[in-house]
Amino acid sequence: MPPAAVVDAHHHVWDLSVRPQEWMTGSRMDPIRRDFTLDELAAEARAAGVGATVLVQTVAVAAETPEFLALADGSDLVAGVVGWTDLTAPGAADTLAALRARPGGHKLVSVRHPVEGEADPRWLLRPDVLRGLTAVADAGLAYDLLVRPHQLPAAIGAARSLPGLTFVLDHLAKPPVAEGRTSPWAQRLRELAALPNTVGKLSGLVTEADWDSWTAGDLRPYADIALDAFGPERLMFGSDWPVCRLAASYGAVLDAARTVTDGLSAAERDAVFSGTARRVYTL
Repeated sequence: MPPAAVVDAHHHVWDLSVRPQEWMTGSRMDPIRRDFTLDELAAEARAAGVGATVLVQTVAVAAETPEFLALADGSDLVAGVVGWTDLTAPGAADTLAALRARPGGHKLVSVRHPVEGEADPRWLLRPDVLRGLTAVADAGLAYDLLVRPHQLPAAIGAARSLPGLTFVLDHLAKPPVAEGRTSPWAQRLRELAALPNTVGKLSGLVTEADWDSWTAGDLRPYADIALDAFGPERLMFGSDWPVCRLAASYGAVLDAARTVTDGLSAAERDAVFSGTARRVYTL
C-alpha cells in the first residue's frame, strides 16, 4: 500500500493590513514580518506532497476565526481550522455554535488560546476556563494546548478533569532544544501523555533549536521522547509554517520530521504524517 498523503496539522496565515501580529517583536522576526497567504502555503505544501492541512489561529481576536472558516470553506487544501473563542465568557457554548453555523463552520475542528502568554501558570485550571473547556467538549471539538513546559502541570490537571475532551499539545510544549536539556520537560510530557485523551504535535521544534545551526540530530531526542510517550497513533506532524521559516523552509521541516521518525514502520509513519490528524480532527 502506498503511503498516505501527508497532513500538515499545524500552519498559519496572516494579512498584516487586516490585523497586526503583536507577538512579532524584535528584529529577529523580520523574515516573517509580511503577509503570508493560502496561495503561498499551497504552493509549498503541494510541492512537499502535502494533501491536507489544518489552519491554526494566531491571535486572540474573535474576528479571526470567522475569517479562517471562510478561507477554509473556499479551499480544497485546508481540511480543518483551529479557532479561538473567549473560554472565560459565559456564552462560550453559544459562540461555538454560531461559529459552526457559519460558512466553513463544518471545518472547525478545535479551539486554542495562547496560554503561553498568560502570567498565571495555572490559568487552565481556573473555574471559568474549565467551564469554557467543557463547552468545547460538548461541541464535539478538540482543544489545542499552546503552553510552555512550566505550564504542563496545569495542562495535566485540565486533561484529568475533562476526560471527554481531547487535548492536542502543540509543539510538544516547546522544549528547550537549543539548550539541549530534556528535564523537567520530559517528565511532565510523559505525565500528560499517560492520559488517554491527549495527543502531541511533532511541530515547532526547529524554532526552539538554534535557528542558524540546528540539525535533525538536535531534534531527535525530543521526538524520541514524544514517540515513546504518546506513540505514533497519538502523534501528528505539523509544519508551523510560516513561523518555521525563521529557522527552516517548509521542505526542510518535513524532511527533518521524516528523519527523526525513520525508525518507525510504514504504518506508524502513516499515523504520524496522516492518520492521527485525520482521526483526532475528524478531517
